[in-house]
Amino acid sequence: MRYPRAAVAVTTRVFREGRMEPEPLPPERISDVLAEPGALAWVDIEGTPTEEEVGVLAREFGFHELALEDCVHAHQRPKVEQYEGWFFLVAYGFSGSDGSTPHEVAAFVAHDYLVTVRKDPPYDLQGVLERWGAHPELTAQGGGYLLYVLLDHIVDGYFDVLDAFEDRSEDLEDRVLGQSSTEGQPDVFRLRKELAQFRRRVAPLRDVLDVLQRRTVPVVTEALEPYYRDVYDHVLRAMDFADTLRDVLTSVLEASLAAVSNRLNEVMKQLTAWASIILVPSLVAGIFGMNVLVPWQGRMLGFWVTLGLMAGSAGVLYLLFKRRGWL
Repeated sequence: MRYPRAAVAVTTRVFREGRMEPEPLPPERISDVLAEPGALAWVDIEGTPTEEEVGVLAREFGFHELALEDCVHAHQRPKVEQYEGWFFLVAYGFSGSDGSTPHEVAAFVAHDYLVTVRKDPPYDLQGVLERWGAHPELTAQGGGYLLYVLLDHIVDGYFDVLDAFEDRSEDLEDRVLGQSSTEGQPDVFRLRKELAQFRRRVAPLRDVLDVLQRRTVPVVTEALEPYYRDVYDHVLRAMDFADTLRDVLTSVLEASLAAVSNRLNEVMKQLTAWASIILVPSLVAGIFGMNVLVPWQGRMLGFWVTLGLMAGSAGVLYLLFKRRGWL
């Protein structure tokens, strides 16, 4: 099995008594740490793992070949897979002022370790590290707490993305509904597509959290269950927010199409009214212009009578359409 090669940064840290050791650990000594009672290992791979890093993970942790393959190849669907004594999961974080940059994060978690693989572009873990150090009593709960902080940080970022989507949707609503043309409709379609892509990356996280809370693998302890329920609730709120924005964009698009249709109807009424006004005088002129005998033919009186009929019929039709609001 061949893997694409890329520049990666590997960090291995150890937690003892809930606190992170200041010095990093060589990856080859991970198995020694896992043998220590109460020790907790965190291995972070920034970038796409090479064959060497994959070999270290397989040798030190005994991860399944399929899970290792998924942690290497990008664009995985958010998911969780349960193995004997550990979980493998994939989640997506977002960054940027408009949340346009997705970050794929794969994680292997058990009670005594957490392995994170941050594929390019790597997700920023600075906020996660600060929270890990702030609660050593919960860090002693094992890899489940480290994973909780990571997932909570990722999910909290969803609301920043949704706020940016909401601002853009409000701007589009004002712009699209303020005009009677289809000029702003491509932007509405584009934003709906971006929102759908965001939702596809976020919605499966509900199932991930649901599986993690079943406690079939000793990762989410009883003390951590409220924290995971809180993250699950935040994911549901994010989905409700995304669904609301999708409905708003759909309403904006429908209102825009209705406004354009109404404008088209107004134009068609005006064209129909003017066509009718022109039609009757044309009919009169056509009748008196036929090569047959008609009253007043060849006399000046006939000319004025014809003009009177044409002007009168046009005037009557104009007043009728004006009264009905067609002109």
